[in-house]
Amino acid sequence: MLETLKEAVCAANLELVKRGVVIYTWGNVSGIDREKGLMVIKPSGVPYESMTAGDMVAVDAETGETVEGKWKPSSDTETHLALYRAFPEIGGVTHTHSVNAAAFAQAGLDIPALGTTHADYFYGDIPCTRALTEEETKNAYEKNTGAIIIETVRCRGYEPLAVPGALVRNHGPFAWGKNAADAVYHAVVMETAAEMALKTKLLNPSASIPAYILDEHYQRKHGPNATYGQGK
Repeated sequence: MLETLKEAVCAANLELVKRGVVIYTWGNVSGIDREKGLMVIKPSGVPYESMTAGDMVAVDAETGETVEGKWKPSSDTETHLALYRAFPEIGGVTHTHSVNAAAFAQAGLDIPALGTTHADYFYGDIPCTRALTEEETKNAYEKNTGAIIIETVRCRGYEPLAVPGALVRNHGPFAWGKNAADAVYHAVVMETAAEMALKTKLLNPSASIPAYILDEHYQRKHGPNATYGQGK
């Protein structure tokens, strides 16, 4: 059951280690099979070094109940599920505590769009949520973490795949994409964009990017008349 998705989700989790955006057992990646109504996610607290596809956990996308797997699913499972329910166009979610993106989250700041590297993948600033209230934290913390991400994306008027990630204030980055591998890709790009933004603002606090350059770079890669790559 779900063997192909388990292999893909395991490979995506291991890619986080390869790209240097997680250490120890931090972070998690999931993928969803919408036809079956099942999500596959990394198990909680299992070291990456020993992790295999057989360690992945399948949960019911509606109830969150485990339907297959020998381990408990990630403690962030309810956050992932909330994002899948809100954004039907996504097929993978990634959460890390990558240093530079987490620094922006801890500061309560968006990762600003300052250059074309950012603009190639994120069509605007990467938003930071508000802080969770005490009540939201004490009651259904993980579900409410998803809720404030959704709230922030919608309040900004963002399309989920145009700005495929957000920062949770005081916590860290979440990224998503069309599948698990795509979500990891966006998480790695987000961390790189955060590092670039931090260094740029240190050099020039008033740095910015003209909207027309942001538009050009995003649209030439993702727009209806995109010219990047070798065609579809």
